[in-house]
Amino acid sequence: MTVNGAASREATPATPAAQVAGEAVGRVLGTQAASPLSFWVGLEPGKIVQLDDVVVTRREVPGYGTVLVAGVVTTVEARHEGAAYDSDVFLIADGALPAAVFEVAEVRVTRVEPEVFVPPLPGSKVYLAGAGDRDQALYFDVMDRRIPMGMGRDGQPLYVNFDFLDGTRGAHVSISGVSGVATKTSFATFLLYSIFNSGVLDAESANTKALIFSVKGEDLLFLDHDNLRLDERARGVYARLGLPARPFGSVHVFAPPRPNDPNGVPHVAARTQGVSAFYWTLVEFCEEELLRFVFADADDERAGYSLLVGQIAARLKAWAEPVGDGGAVMVQGTACRTFADLVELLSDQLQDDASRQQWTGAQTPLGTVNAFLRRLRSAVRPLSPIIRGDLPFYRSHSVSTSDAQVSIVDLHNLPERAQRFVVGVVLRGEFHRKESSGTARPLLFVVLDELNKYAPREGDSPIKEILLDVAERGRSLGVILIGAQQTASEVERRIVSNSAVRVAGRLDPAEAARSEYGWLPTAMRERATIAKPGTMFVAQPEIPVPLAVAFPFPAWATRPSEAAAPATGKVSADPFKGLPGIEDDIPPF
Repeated sequence: MTVNGAASREATPATPAAQVAGEAVGRVLGTQAASPLSFWVGLEPGKIVQLDDVVVTRREVPGYGTVLVAGVVTTVEARHEGAAYDSDVFLIADGALPAAVFEVAEVRVTRVEPEVFVPPLPGSKVYLAGAGDRDQALYFDVMDRRIPMGMGRDGQPLYVNFDFLDGTRGAHVSISGVSGVATKTSFATFLLYSIFNSGVLDAESANTKALIFSVKGEDLLFLDHDNLRLDERARGVYARLGLPARPFGSVHVFAPPRPNDPNGVPHVAARTQGVSAFYWTLVEFCEEELLRFVFADADDERAGYSLLVGQIAARLKAWAEPVGDGGAVMVQGTACRTFADLVELLSDQLQDDASRQQWTGAQTPLGTVNAFLRRLRSAVRPLSPIIRGDLPFYRSHSVSTSDAQVSIVDLHNLPERAQRFVVGVVLRGEFHRKESSGTARPLLFVVLDELNKYAPREGDSPIKEILLDVAERGRSLGVILIGAQQTASEVERRIVSNSAVRVAGRLDPAEAARSEYGWLPTAMRERATIAKPGTMFVAQPEIPVPLAVAFPFPAWATRPSEAAAPATGKVSADPFKGLPGIEDDIPPF
């Protein structure tokens, strides 16, 4: 009977009619000690509870009246009462030995209202939480600004307090999980979508921005396209969450130029509209002292030439002069139109005994100089497409968040060395822009995957310094980091510890055992190793127990094959429309 009940409930998780009425499921056990923090429930015959169910019980306390004790089911067990040996199970199943099947559940208390911390009395009835009790148990009733983050296992919406996302009482999100299974990026984009469309931003919605660094192919380049796979069932989930089922409304994609392309055409294949090429001119490279981001690996800091990098960057800033309108520079009488030209110039100057001290500013060991040059030469190939002096200077080529609500920086076609350079320079620019604005509003959300690569636990780098600054001061400046990583144990501790909201998807068993996941109860750690894609465990400061959340299927395309044509796009019936006419382009003959 219990098995059949469990099967029917799992098949229809979105029909919690019994919970609205506050169905009684059992009584507080007397054989296990009950405390104000946890207690055990013995289930009545034919009744079931499952992990993550919200239950309540009440107790009359003299002088205080009725005290509500609410909590979340964290363990469910079934056993034979009357069995003495393991082999008795066969006798009991054959009816040869009398015994009874009994189910019990452990409940972690989340809220006591009013705060009279007394244990529930053994024998007290325990109920599945109705609508009002559930909101109290999970503190949703005191969240003045809440945003939906998905559905609970009871088929009802779960919320996160926006006060812990926008910097009012906390900021930043840390998402961990196995690559390709944990759906970290999908959850991050849904969280952004919920923020933009839940109404919590009010009048600030239009000016609030998101900056997404994309490293997974072209999957994130179609956030403003309808998802062809979205069905009516998924639309119903959005309706229950109070969200529209539609794609992001305002998206601009930035992609690097194609290698060896003299016109700087964006290096994308599937998307042709709303895409701009980004790069930095040699003038900007020298004036903004971007050389340090060429050496953005943690190993570079340990190599001993970090001081030399700063010294040479300062010399380039002082000595480089613009040449022409293509972003080229003149240094020490030599014109440089490509990044390779600049590297060759530096190599010649630093290898010459007469000019070396001019650049280094002091006696620098030749071994240090040679190590610097080897590392610099290895950067020519990965960085040449994005550090240019051969394209028109007046062309728009900077990554900006002002053109759209969501700006996507596509990195997947760049080598890892170039990816680090782009992330570091763009983050520095946006952080300085927010600093100079003097106000935290409007907010800027930064979504960065592979955080363990950019801010590793060991070593230092320019990117790590910026990310630490974002984690520690971004809250006051309105820069909110949504960081994702496979292993939180390999990310700088201060970044993870400054994240008010922590999320875990599917975890590797060895990773789940690390102390960085101490916010997950033992049972949830074990569950995280078998979690299905789309299931996340979310911890937020107000709720003592992490919540298991199933976020809905994306309403926006998550890969090119899912993308429908944009709603605003119109295809002309005339295939020659838009081509130059006679009056537009006179043939040369």
